[in-house]
Amino acid sequence: MAAAALNQTPLEWRHNSANVRQAIQAARDRNAVVVCLPELCLTGYGCEDAFHAANTHQRAWAALQELLPGTRGMIVSLGLPVLHQNGLFNCAALAVDGRLVGLVAKRFLAGDGIHYEPRWFKPWPAGVRDEFVGPDSETIPIGDLHFEIGGIRLGFEICEDAWVANRPGAALALHGVDLILNPSASHFAFGKLEVRKRFVLEGSRAFGVSYVYANLLGNESGRALYDGGALIASGGKLLSAGSRFGFADCLLTTAVVDVDATRMSQARTASFKPELAGSNPWCVHTKFKWPEVSPEAGQAVRDRNDSTECGGWESSARLKEEEFSRAEALALFDYLRKSRSQGFVVSLSGGADSAAVSCLVSLACELALNELGRDVVRVKLGHIRGLPKELTPRWLTNALLTTVYQATENSGPITRAAARGVAEAIGATHFEFDVAKLHLGYLETVESALGRKFDWKSDDLALQNIQARVRSPGIWMLANVRNALLLATSNRSEAAVGYATMDGDTSGGLSPIAGIDKAFLRQWLRWMETTGPDGLRPIPALAAVNAQAPTAELRPAGAKQTDEDDLMPYALLDAIERAAIRDKRSPLEVFHLLRGEHTQFTAQQLGVWIERFFRLWSRNQWKRERYAPSFHLDDENLDPKTWCRWPILSGGFERELAELREQVAKPV
Repeated sequence: MAAAALNQTPLEWRHNSANVRQAIQAARDRNAVVVCLPELCLTGYGCEDAFHAANTHQRAWAALQELLPGTRGMIVSLGLPVLHQNGLFNCAALAVDGRLVGLVAKRFLAGDGIHYEPRWFKPWPAGVRDEFVGPDSETIPIGDLHFEIGGIRLGFEICEDAWVANRPGAALALHGVDLILNPSASHFAFGKLEVRKRFVLEGSRAFGVSYVYANLLGNESGRALYDGGALIASGGKLLSAGSRFGFADCLLTTAVVDVDATRMSQARTASFKPELAGSNPWCVHTKFKWPEVSPEAGQAVRDRNDSTECGGWESSARLKEEEFSRAEALALFDYLRKSRSQGFVVSLSGGADSAAVSCLVSLACELALNELGRDVVRVKLGHIRGLPKELTPRWLTNALLTTVYQATENSGPITRAAARGVAEAIGATHFEFDVAKLHLGYLETVESALGRKFDWKSDDLALQNIQARVRSPGIWMLANVRNALLLATSNRSEAAVGYATMDGDTSGGLSPIAGIDKAFLRQWLRWMETTGPDGLRPIPALAAVNAQAPTAELRPAGAKQTDEDDLMPYALLDAIERAAIRDKRSPLEVFHLLRGEHTQFTAQQLGVWIERFFRLWSRNQWKRERYAPSFHLDDENLDPKTWCRWPILSGGFERELAELREQVAKPV
């Protein structure tokens, strides 16, 4: 058996087909017979409304026909959309020995969170088989099918099919299926791997089968990130687990399964009662000669990155930090090459957010070089002009990353030194812009128009915002001159309450940490300072960043401005956000919940902060709508385009907040 993790791109026909060919050839070289490829691998999963274009279906079908001859002697599943009776279905096409023998349609569609499959596809009803007529008038079985191939039975659960209570695998088991293939496009989220392992292992045990799970890999279409992590299990035991967050276009995971063992295990199970319906209309029969493969041979050809036991960084006590580092690095590397940008530009303030974004670009360079080597990285980044001959992580970072510290009269020497130190430590090309004259010029212009002088007492917000905005034109110009991608540096905690200047610190074409809360980001930076990802060195220069209290540094130095003074403690802000937005609790419910968890704060202080959160959340949805695209890294995202929808105009919880104030005012 072989499961492939592929780094596909929506509608990139040549690239996607080339990756499929590479996977099939790699499987053939390892003597694999059955190859499971990811969901919708021919088109790409993230085609969005292009699924509604006839051209998409026509080209996908043409790609399938071109790939079929390469499957001779093998059994290969390939994912594509299929238009049948004017309904669009998400299908796995099964090729056997160079012939297309059937199309299995997905029964359960993912329509929550980041997924919008019901917008494009129809769910296939259970127990229905039909005939699909292809462009060349060939007739192919389509629907809720399984297959008997040379005496071995094979069925499908397509991604979401395995995540529901009424899994198709239960019915497949009653029909004596030996193998279940799961072609998936399962986006990465922290902690999600363990859920996948559970349904693969339990499916293989409860259904008495061998189970093969394949997934997409990398930044496929901009926001969603796929970690790969193919899995092969049999009879409740994990045989092989593919590596995650790889930079290659194809990662293959293989294992040998013993069909006799799973059959006899099922036969010994007293509760198992097979479906004996005589002629089975849902089973497609086809001839195939299976080769005999020894278990020892299968172990010998297993990929060097595959393991039956998690090791290395996967078993780290700081797994979330490791996952974050590798997920962001892969996402940035893929975004760079797929957007054909010449590099990245970051406005490096000397604070936590911009330092984190800069370090993540450096990690992308180092991890890509470590895995792929200089020659392959040079090919993958072949569109970038002037790559250095000596491709080391430091030189590659220097070529790809430009950072700029932009000072106004309110900027201090500590942040300037911190920015310079981080840039030097990672090897970025670093500049310092003095934008104080531009800032003062705007003040004088508007003061002249209004006929009055600004002062901090009455014009605080406007005076802060103009400093952030005056930094935007120069950094955008530098990005344009370099044909580079400007990275915004706002985090999720700031997005929740709108603590960001639109067209200022939110400026950018990509916002890589907009899905990450500030508390975790600061924790990650401390880890990067002292430890860093497995196999890489830490960045001690981050000490200058970590020693500071987070600050926008937009008020005069005497004000001693900090983010938490302006808002509330970040850990509490994140707790309120999760309770209010993720868990959909009312202000009063949030108060009762947090009062028991955060006893260090008085009821009055909690009431003030909770009210502040709900008011700022309600009035700042327009900002979240305007954020640059961000990476989806956990299932608590606030991105309105992929996860958390909210009205731009609303009642603002006025009645609910009145109830909260009444409760807080009551004597204990």
